[in-house]
Amino acid sequence: MKNNKLLNAFKNIFKGIYKFIDKILITPISTVVYKIGNKLGKGSKLEKLLNKPNMLIYLSLIFALVLFWLVESQSLVLVNKDAVILTGIPVQIQYNSSAYVIEGVPETVDVTLIGKKSQLYMARQFGEKEVVLDLNDYHASTEPVKVKLSYKKPIKNLEYKIDPGYVSVIIKEKVSDNKTVSYDLLNQDSLDPRLSVKAVTLSKSDVIVRGSQDTLDKIATIKALIDLSNDDFTKAGSYTVDNLNLVAYGSDGRIIENVEIVATNISAKVELDSFSKRVPVRIHTTGSLVEGKAISSITINGTNSNDFETTIYGDEKSLENINEIVVTIDVDKQGSNGSKTSNVTLPKPSGVRSISDESVSIVLNFGDAKQRTIQLEGISSRNVPNGLTAQLANEDDKYVEIQVIGVESVINSLEDNSPNITAYVDLTGKTAGRYTVDVLVEGTDSRLQYIVTKKVDIVLTNS
Repeated sequence: MKNNKLLNAFKNIFKGIYKFIDKILITPISTVVYKIGNKLGKGSKLEKLLNKPNMLIYLSLIFALVLFWLVESQSLVLVNKDAVILTGIPVQIQYNSSAYVIEGVPETVDVTLIGKKSQLYMARQFGEKEVVLDLNDYHASTEPVKVKLSYKKPIKNLEYKIDPGYVSVIIKEKVSDNKTVSYDLLNQDSLDPRLSVKAVTLSKSDVIVRGSQDTLDKIATIKALIDLSNDDFTKAGSYTVDNLNLVAYGSDGRIIENVEIVATNISAKVELDSFSKRVPVRIHTTGSLVEGKAISSITINGTNSNDFETTIYGDEKSLENINEIVVTIDVDKQGSNGSKTSNVTLPKPSGVRSISDESVSIVLNFGDAKQRTIQLEGISSRNVPNGLTAQLANEDDKYVEIQVIGVESVINSLEDNSPNITAYVDLTGKTAGRYTVDVLVEGTDSRLQYIVTKKVDIVLTNS
């Protein structure tokens, strides 16, 4: 039963093909031949030839082959042509890369394809999509050379247009030179903030660079890029990073393209360490308390501010110059409410990557203000210009009386010439000569206010 159905299906297919051929070829051709025979009359040689058996079939076959050839060769266009634009097609340069450097070639171009829809579809799906600039027959020249671009057609009968169709290129001799290589650290924020780079050692100190002479002359430095976001950098220790990316930079800091850096697996030994230091947190206040009030005590996270310290992490050299962290709190019109609580994020001085206490709670307690006068001996000079020496015009001016305001228990603990209080003059911008300047004062105890009204004469001389 199945075989009979399959056989009937094939019969129906062949019947359909026969009817199609009979309709578009045999019947029209027979009609034409019949009309030609009537015009020529009976008994003519052409009529006898056309009346031979199977002659109409042969003629139909010949006409079919001719029609097929015309369509295939596009001599007879049965369908309209379409166009499609391919954008961003990369340009492949064919040249002697070991001898020359090519400048002026665009990275990509646009190609317009023209042809049948079916051909365009095939070209878009399976084409190489490659534009070629063939410079194999060209040599170095100081003048630009105009060269035509070509497209590797995936379909033979497609037409194409390239934008731009021509480019002006400069072909230069390739030369070599030695350049010193240094390193740059990338993604430092990705490194554990408790870690710092202690040292970096490159496996090579110089590399060979190749390119045109004028390009090599623009190179200011070659950098090996070390990425600190490396997942292996989890703790202090020594690590080896292979196959470093090398980049050429100009004096303006921009990357120089079209230069070849000849290097085989430059690696770096990266030493990580955890540098830390314990420092106090000093409270600096701004504004004026209500009259008759002073700060009686300051606590940081429940600890007396004089005893509180935090741990800072960063590079070793930066930490050497950091001896405290200063937090500024506004106390303007405070004092009548007994205390002031501030939740503060500790600022990171330059070079500090992490602080063990990122945020702290600072409590200022207030009490009744008292006043006391103490005496200091000695006035220091700050910001003395280079090449000058400062000294008091009158030796007796070295004694300074300072009014100190604070709660009674704090001011009673002060002594004359307290090491925590300093008198000084600021000589910023001064030149050689004699000046009358204000005496300034500062102290390390944020609970106290210091008042001084003294002026002194300072003499600046060439050292």
